[in-house]
Amino acid sequence: MASIGTGYDLSVTTFSPDGRVFQIEYASKAVDNSGTVIGIKCKDGIVMGVEKLIASKMMLPGSNRRIHAVDRHSGMAVAGLAADGRQIVARTKSEATNYERTYGEPIPVKELADRVASYVHLCTLYWWLRLLKLEHVL
Repeated sequence: MASIGTGYDLSVTTFSPDGRVFQIEYASKAVDNSGTVIGIKCKDGIVMGVEKLIASKMMLPGSNRRIHAVDRHSGMAVAGLAADGRQIVARTKSEATNYERTYGEPIPVKELADRVASYVHLCTLYWWLRLLKLEHVL
């Protein structure tokens, strides 16, 4: 017998008869299966930490980094699929670099967060874009 989700899990814009979007649920599971990410704001800076799960003894130390420097003033920690994490970090660095080239000053974190959020949200609007299976702390 066919599963209840058959045919309703192919696109982020398709709702199942009971109102669920399976692609969103799959993204949530990918994040749940990765390690924890935490960010703490202190009076003189921030502290970011991640739980790195070792999936294989063959992984090189330092591979699949989950904490990244965006520029001299901001950083990012990512949970979820490693490939999606690399994509969003590259996009975030690109946004920060373009802003600094245009305006001659570092991008404010609020502006950077808005731009990254708009990009991530864009991936949920169209069936031909793949949903990013990640969560990030900026």
